[in-house]
Amino acid sequence: MKENKTCYVCDKIATTREHVPPLCLFPEGKDIIGLDFRQNLITVPSCDEHNSKKSKDDEFLMVSIAGIFGNNPLGYFHAETKVNRALRRKSKDFLNKVILKNYKSGEIELSFGKKQPIIYGNPDLNRLICCFKNIGYGLYYHEFHHSFKGEIEVLPGFLKCDDNTNTLVKLINKKFEVDEKTTGVKGDNPSVFCYQFCEPDQFGLIGLQMVFYGGTVVYIAFRPEGAQKPFDLAIALMNSGIPTTINIKGAKFEFNK
Repeated sequence: MKENKTCYVCDKIATTREHVPPLCLFPEGKDIIGLDFRQNLITVPSCDEHNSKKSKDDEFLMVSIAGIFGNNPLGYFHAETKVNRALRRKSKDFLNKVILKNYKSGEIELSFGKKQPIIYGNPDLNRLICCFKNIGYGLYYHEFHHSFKGEIEVLPGFLKCDDNTNTLVKLINKKFEVDEKTTGVKGDNPSVFCYQFCEPDQFGLIGLQMVFYGGTVVYIAFRPEGAQKPFDLAIALMNSGIPTTINIKGAKFEFNK
């Protein structure tokens, strides 16, 4: 690594390299015999603060998302192996105090009749958003070869919220499906992680879609310094509580119904 490289987040001189997303999200060879999901992983130059000092956040993210209902079997397998090993090293109340506050156990019935045990509760949303922002910074650096300066907004598409937010997630997903200005899906281990960028729109905003374990979807909007703050009439009406319908390529999205 050249000495003049700076960190993917700040302007400090890089002293190491950071995996994007964190290495712990990718299953180890000892758990999945014959398969290697740690090939051609993305790394970016990092200062110590934005790499080794956030190792606890990396583990928090892995424990939080690997076993989310709707992920592919690889995510569940990672939860049963590496995540469970991590949990066994923690105190008995770690899951309740750190990952899901006030969590409860239950089960749901799958479409083919089998019942699936689950736990549910209140996630530490602020910490999750910080984790996703760090990944966003890293992917931006990897894609555009310089650190991002500006504002970042994160929308965790996998969390069930109010009707408007859930509809907005579906709308954004549709835009990524039909937008001809996307970079295409990238990632050499797509069953664990893949992503795609949208090129800057008329306001200079850049969109990013990230998918973990095939089912945990996160959206990020980058607004670079100096970019015009966007105004969208339909979104303004939606935020005002006025019934609003947005059509994209034949798909209808209704807000404030």
